[in-house]
Amino acid sequence: MAERKYFGTDGIRGLVGEGPITPEFVLKLGWAAGRVLSQTGTKKVLIGKDTRISGYMLESALEAGLAAAGLQAAFTGPMPTPAVAYLTRTFRAEAGIVISASHNPYYDNGIKFFSSEGTKLPDDVELAIEAEIEKPLTCVESAQLGKAMRIVDAAGRYIEFCKSTFPHDMNLSGLNIVVDCAHGATYHIAPKVLRELGANVVEIGCEPNGTNINHQVGATDVGALQAKVLEEKADFGIALDGDGDRVIMVDGEGNKVDGDQIAYIIARDALRRGELKGGVVGTLMTNLGMEVALKNLGIPFVRSKVGDRYVMEELQKQNWLIGAENSGHVILLDKITTGDGIVAGLQVMASIVDSKMTLKELCDGMKMFPQVLENVRFKGNGNPLESEAVIAAKEAVEEKLGDSGRVLLRKSGTEPLIRVMVEGEDSASVKEYALEIAQAVKDNC
Repeated sequence: MAERKYFGTDGIRGLVGEGPITPEFVLKLGWAAGRVLSQTGTKKVLIGKDTRISGYMLESALEAGLAAAGLQAAFTGPMPTPAVAYLTRTFRAEAGIVISASHNPYYDNGIKFFSSEGTKLPDDVELAIEAEIEKPLTCVESAQLGKAMRIVDAAGRYIEFCKSTFPHDMNLSGLNIVVDCAHGATYHIAPKVLRELGANVVEIGCEPNGTNINHQVGATDVGALQAKVLEEKADFGIALDGDGDRVIMVDGEGNKVDGDQIAYIIARDALRRGELKGGVVGTLMTNLGMEVALKNLGIPFVRSKVGDRYVMEELQKQNWLIGAENSGHVILLDKITTGDGIVAGLQVMASIVDSKMTLKELCDGMKMFPQVLENVRFKGNGNPLESEAVIAAKEAVEEKLGDSGRVLLRKSGTEPLIRVMVEGEDSASVKEYALEIAQAVKDNC
């Protein structure tokens, strides 16, 4: 497989105004994608975005490129990534495009694609798009140029879909829930879903202004949610990230409930109902506690590389339905074709209602091993992980941990970061070891 020049593990992403996230490149990308993806007679591509200020500029550039290739752009406005995947299928579109940098700050942005089936594009299609980008831009005859339209009921359609994944004989009446939408794409979706299912909802992170997305709110920073849950004496809280494909929850005592725990609750509930098909896919970052807890229930478990695209590949290989990353990507293939924070959260809420247990009680069956993640930013094209000093630091910690822990070093697929993860039985030692390795990485960047 040839190496991709622009596409990373989650589409194309970068700093707005610098290559490749420039109007000129995105126009060319829209044209190239239009030429590759135009396989059926619909000639329609859905375009959704999160709430970043740069989304306006980039959707205009994409639309121009698609039009030059003879395709029609159908705008959804601000819409969660999984919503675009769902709507792409229901509209029988050629493809769906999301303008988002997910959990990154507002000054980053990105472009990710979905196939007509609502799944991420295969590697060979991404390579074909990259090959077209290198060609001179042409334009179809004027009579064949694409038009643009707006889908005015996109939010309502997706809200109804989310509600349909919650058991029809249950509701959320009597539950006090804090929802944190990260000032992102779910700000006008998640609160309505929960209210229409009967919950009393308190909102935070629901006032996007173009530059506050993911800033001290959302799935990557649950401090504000934890404080609000305690202040409101809520039953629990739910945090989504900027594009709505990640979910982290907070129990009534303010404890964080991550993607591993959410997947465990969903899998155990499916097992109890006799509806579990196969096992669960995690990643190299999945907490050892999840593996042990699933084993105790007799539920198979395998690890994939980090990244929801790799979780998806393993799910398809195993023919299983449940996959997750501890960062909050939870994939439930019996519900939707991609990770969906709202839908995953609703399945946990269904378990809370059905079992009459609190979120904390539902988590009690899984003992989390202390796990510390340190992110080290680096510059240049070198790879600090190949440094002898870094390798030596890693091996020294592994020797100290023995069989009672793990060390994982990896480069982020979406940011210039080295991620240092150490897991073990003693939290103080784990923290100390992670900082030791992180310092070695910093010294050799």
